[in-house]
Parts: sequence; structure tokens; C-alpha cells
Amino acid sequence: MFRSTLALLFLTLFASVLTVLGGPIEKRNSGRGTYYAVGLGACGVTNNDNQAIVALNTADYAGGAHCGQTISITANGKTHSAQVMDLCPGCAPGGIDMSPSLFESFASLDVGVLQVQWSFA
Repeated sequence: MFRSTLALLFLTLFASVLTVLGGPIEKRNSGRGTYYAVGLGACGVTNNDNQAIVALNTADYAGGAHCGQTISITANGKTHSAQVMDLCPGCAPGGIDMSPSLFESFASLDVGVLQVQWSFA
């Protein structure tokens, strides 16, 4: 009786650990972050330079599957959120284009290019 209770306890604990460890893993992307003049985006919405908007590289844009989604961006020790509203066909995999106001929340526009990490929020 003691062995079967101990075995059941062990199996329950093991299953709990697997459930916790088997949860979704957040995919972090990294690449070049630049800025661009925002307007009518590939998602079909007109935005302006003062909004926290990003254009994803072609691979991550996935044909518009992420339009309207929020991403979390980290650069220069700062983290900000932005909405996916456009496509950046010139961005390499992992790269993003940001609205000027969003870029300025990380660095001066004079910097031009930042190394960024980002993930879907």
C-alpha cells in the first residue's frame, strides 16, 4: 500500500513538472531596428509618426497574419510596446521598422539603427 501511494505521488509530481515545463516558450527575435515615415500600411490602416507602430520583416509579417498584434521591443535597456501595422520588405529576418516616435523612445533619430529584441506580447 505504501509503495503504490508513493508511486502515485511521484507520478503526480512528475506530471505537474512536465506540465509547467511544457508550457509555451516565448520566441524572442533580434535584429536591426530602424525607423520610417508611417502612412498607409500593408495592414490597410493609415497611421501617423506619433503612434507606436512597427513594420515587420517579410518572414515575421507572415502575409499579414500579425496585423494589429502587439509586440514588446527592447533596446538600449528600455522596453516599449508597439502595434504591428505594416510590412518592411527591406528588413532582414528579425528586423523591424519603427515609427519615428517609437524609435525616439529608445534613441535619437540621428542614431538611425539599433539592435533590438522583440516578441509578440
